[in-house]
Amino acid sequence: MTDGRGETPDSEGPTEKCGVVGVALADRAAARPLYYSLYALQHRGQESAGIVTHDGFQQHDHVEMGLVGDAFTPEDIESLNGAAGIGHVRYPTAGSVDKSCAQPFTVSFKSGSLALSHNGNLVNAEEIRDELAGLGHAFTSDGDTEVIAHDLARNLLEEDLVRAVKRTMGRIHGSYSLTIMHDDTVLGVRDPEGNRPLCIGELEDGYILASESAAIDTLDGELVRDVKPGELVVLHEDGSGFDSYQLVEQDNTAHCFFEHVYFARPDSVIDDSLVYEVRRQLGRNLWEESGIETDVVMPVPDSGRAFASGYAEAADEDGADTEFAEGLMKNRYVGRTFIMPTQGERERAVRLKLNPIKSTVEGKSVTIIDDSIVRGTTSTQLVELLKDCGAEEVHMRVGAPQIVAPCYMGIDMATREELIASDKSTEEIRDAIAADSLAYLSIDAVSDALESSRADLCLGCVTGEYPYDIEGEPTDRDVSRPVIDGIDAPADD
Repeated sequence: MTDGRGETPDSEGPTEKCGVVGVALADRAAARPLYYSLYALQHRGQESAGIVTHDGFQQHDHVEMGLVGDAFTPEDIESLNGAAGIGHVRYPTAGSVDKSCAQPFTVSFKSGSLALSHNGNLVNAEEIRDELAGLGHAFTSDGDTEVIAHDLARNLLEEDLVRAVKRTMGRIHGSYSLTIMHDDTVLGVRDPEGNRPLCIGELEDGYILASESAAIDTLDGELVRDVKPGELVVLHEDGSGFDSYQLVEQDNTAHCFFEHVYFARPDSVIDDSLVYEVRRQLGRNLWEESGIETDVVMPVPDSGRAFASGYAEAADEDGADTEFAEGLMKNRYVGRTFIMPTQGERERAVRLKLNPIKSTVEGKSVTIIDDSIVRGTTSTQLVELLKDCGAEEVHMRVGAPQIVAPCYMGIDMATREELIASDKSTEEIRDAIAADSLAYLSIDAVSDALESSRADLCLGCVTGEYPYDIEGEPTDRDVSRPVIDGIDAPADD
């Protein structure tokens, strides 16, 4: 993929999931820090943006379609009163592309007000929705976030905050990182497998929960740590600290390896690893596994840059006579080229986004480094583009394993029918994209770069086996979804 921010030609690459944030401050309005945090998380979703705050008496919200900068006016920010709040940027992976599914999702009920932001995807949302609808709950959207909100609201009628969250966690199955606001109390929850990222930061006058540490950096805060899988973190209302409750513990995690390969910002720290350095190590591993000496090594911008840097560095250490060069220049003002009306225009759209530097490639052998290949359309166009520009050979190296299966955990990947690697060997893909050679990074090399056991990673898209109980799909561990046959959840300890 060439960009992945929802802007690749004919929607070639996976698209981000969502970004969530929550803050509790001592005595200043939360709206502007939330606004800046959403800017830092904009890469995780571009369909809608929203902020909900609470001033100690009532809830205030503003949710709109579009980018963060378009969704809020200065007047909107000024109207969001209160020192506590949560925010969300969304790319839809479950639910409609309209304001009914935009977040944070809000509910008012007998025990107060509730707002919820969700990054991830439930695989049993319909079962819970059907049950709650039968009990009289009225749903206004087809998204899974509203299901979580209704289930939690119902549990809050009978339990305190911690027990209500635990009860809901015992019923929902899938990936989720949540920021929640119950009245003016902000809390964060990470699913027991830790599939989606969530971290805690300390600010000068409060605390923040965010999908990525880059949001904390934007507010001049300090990263405290990741929220642990299965943990509930409750921020103190006066911004003085937070409480932690380990509600669920699992033998293994299921961290999404694609966060480090592609989705997260390179300057974020996720699960104790700086994303940029992980990507450089992935590039080094790529050279060790399948390096080929060519005149030039170049990244597919922007996502291939760190991979190519590590790959070229490892090649140099091995004595290869290979030059690292930025041979593809990106036009950052193109927008969503996949809305072009004809297939022919879409196929040529890569020329609007990427232009080769002729002197870098003409008459030379070239290796291009990308983070993944999904449908293969963009890879085909890039190889053709470089050869049209005079490259004698074009070799492709990919910083992730073959994507052979869809993602059910909140990434807009593709169907099996659309995934080029689902029914083709590496050699068949090489032939399809017309490269002189093609190699992918192995799963073991990804595990090595992340310093994680394969058993602690979600590898469903590259193995076809999933860490959750998904109907019709094999699992890679002993797991089963909760039985939803009544409103009673598993008993609390």
